[in-house]
Amino acid sequence: MKVILKADVRGKGKKGQMIEVAEGYARNFLMPKGLAVLATADAVNTMRLQEKAKAKADAEAKAAATALAEKLKGVQVKVVSKGGEGGKLFGAVTGREISAALTEQHGVDIDSKKLVLDEPIKSFGSYQVKAKLGFEISGTVYVIVTEEK
Repeated sequence: MKVILKADVRGKGKKGQMIEVAEGYARNFLMPKGLAVLATADAVNTMRLQEKAKAKADAEAKAAATALAEKLKGVQVKVVSKGGEGGKLFGAVTGREISAALTEQHGVDIDSKKLVLDEPIKSFGSYQVKAKLGFEISGTVYVIVTEEK
């Protein structure tokens, strides 16, 4: 019996995939739990339309990520922090602070979870922070940490 999966089923397939399963498995397990629907002509057309919509949304998201990576080229973000003697900071500069400074200074909104800090920034100076934007596209944010007067 051919069914279209509405959710990932371990050992059978991924969401949106059409698979062949035993009739009893489909009628007694997959369909009652809402994991699959019978592969009728209408359901197959709906599945194809959803695949097209997902492909279009992915293409738009990838284009947006590429445009954001281009925006980040040459952008320097200045973060002001309190510090002590020897150029050390009280605490560390986090991705959240860098994200807030990017939005404030350049109008570029990047989620702080997308900023990858190899190690915490604990001293004054300039740093390069990698931004993973999705679809294996990444950009670099240049961060300058200065002392609060």
